[in-house]
Amino acid sequence: MPEKETITKAVKERYSSVATGKKCVCCDPGTEPDGDQLVKIATGYTDTELSQLPDGADMGLGCGNPTSLAEAKSGEVVVDLGSGGGIDCFLAAKQVGDRGLVIGIDMTEEMITKARENARKGGFTNVEFRQGDIEHLPIEASSVDLVISNCVINLAPDKDRVFREIYRVLKPGGRLCVSDVISKGEIPVSERNNMEKWAGCLAGALERSDYLSKIANAGFNLPEIRAEVDYDYGKTEDYSLASVTVVAYKPENNHHH
Repeated sequence: MPEKETITKAVKERYSSVATGKKCVCCDPGTEPDGDQLVKIATGYTDTELSQLPDGADMGLGCGNPTSLAEAKSGEVVVDLGSGGGIDCFLAAKQVGDRGLVIGIDMTEEMITKARENARKGGFTNVEFRQGDIEHLPIEASSVDLVISNCVINLAPDKDRVFREIYRVLKPGGRLCVSDVISKGEIPVSERNNMEKWAGCLAGALERSDYLSKIANAGFNLPEIRAEVDYDYGKTEDYSLASVTVVAYKPENNHHH
């Protein structure tokens, strides 16, 4: 696998230019799309949901709608990994209400600035954004009810660490609900070493069973796939890509093996 720093740098550059409107993400690097293709990588948001949001919050970077499946409850604390322009945070903010709190984490300063501006425009007072790395979350242990993430974990070089961090910040009984790109079949090493493809969510995608076992290994109860969409994009004879939304719970009694 490429050096961690190389991956992080490639991803960071890609997302900084997305924040400033120069590039799209999770799209075939060979074909910077005309905007439609991105939306087709089925985000799964309804028009009603989108109409409640400040302009510019949905940057088309997701691959699912974890907020709708996660069902955040009134008063809960929710953390969104890789919050981007803030779309999932704002949808979750409506679910948790004034007594709740949503914290968005993003590693690029440009995204944080943009999301804070979107929150201000939308009048969201129960959302905050923190710059940070999802492998080292700037969040206290056992302080969160729900962790969501939309098409971001596949960009992290050390996914085991990300799931351990999610486990750490969740309260006992807390849950994760993440949408992500996975592969069916093994992605060859040559692709894994392609930084454009890594930043485009392809090279970092794990095999489906591998993804689920990493969640279980972090200590979660049996992870369950709640939604799945197969992509035509990026398909070869060896593998195909899909987006899955996975839900898993941190056990109530906090004895991690």
